[in-house]
Amino acid sequence: MSDKGYARPDVLVSTEWVAQHLDDPSVRVIESNEDILLYDIKHIPGAVQIDWQRDLNDPLTRDYLGREQFEALMARHGIGNDTTVVFYGDKNNWWACYAFWVFQLFSHTNARVMDGGRAKWEAEGRPMVRETPSYAPTTYKAPERADYQIRATREQVLEHVRQQRPLVDVRSPGEYSGELLHMPAYPQEGALRGGHIPGARNIPWARAANADATFKTADELRAIYEEEQRLKADDNVIAYCRIGERSSHTWFVLTYLLGYPHVRNYDGSWTEWGNLVGVPIER
Repeated sequence: MSDKGYARPDVLVSTEWVAQHLDDPSVRVIESNEDILLYDIKHIPGAVQIDWQRDLNDPLTRDYLGREQFEALMARHGIGNDTTVVFYGDKNNWWACYAFWVFQLFSHTNARVMDGGRAKWEAEGRPMVRETPSYAPTTYKAPERADYQIRATREQVLEHVRQQRPLVDVRSPGEYSGELLHMPAYPQEGALRGGHIPGARNIPWARAANADATFKTADELRAIYEEEQRLKADDNVIAYCRIGERSSHTWFVLTYLLGYPHVRNYDGSWTEWGNLVGVPIER
């Protein structure tokens, strides 16, 4: 990985690095996509699939899986506590960053993201297969989920608004203005009202990515978040989108690439906020 000035360059690996570690038993490559059918069509050799809805979310409560469920997920994919997990996926890695974020709720810090994701791997003509790998199960021990460090609740967002602290709305301008209730070209569903949380700055998540799905350099990112939008590295920042997946990409950028120490992802996001009774919105 070339030096792009990141605060934590170790958290990104290149497609070349992944190609060199395909047979490394201490590394587990994980594909996580918006389009879950892509994995079955073809994927990086040896990669396992983490389905954001089936694997990471509780089937009944709108919440993430618990400690025992996470331990079972890791054991099923042959991941140990010391295994390096490397995430990649479609959509400029936004779902890969989402899975990475959920793993951090359980403190699996030995985690990386493959810069450029699935698009870059394919563009370089690297091998892809249809075979689903099988790994010997492990015994994995996870701590209780540590939401308070990197996850924000609606009550915390309300307090954030009262204190006029920075909020980053990473959705499209149409969603931010209230014209759309979902991303462009998607069904307009999921919220009763359109708009944004009062005081939020609109910085669409994809601005952090290049055309080849890699992340922009630290200087380019600082030009967006700091020079243009006046964020500061020591700010207490909450990012949100519609269900927390696009904002996990921005959380990753601010936390690891720019080194902001106080960034949380509001995964309730606009699906929750736009349906709450009595909370303020702006258009």
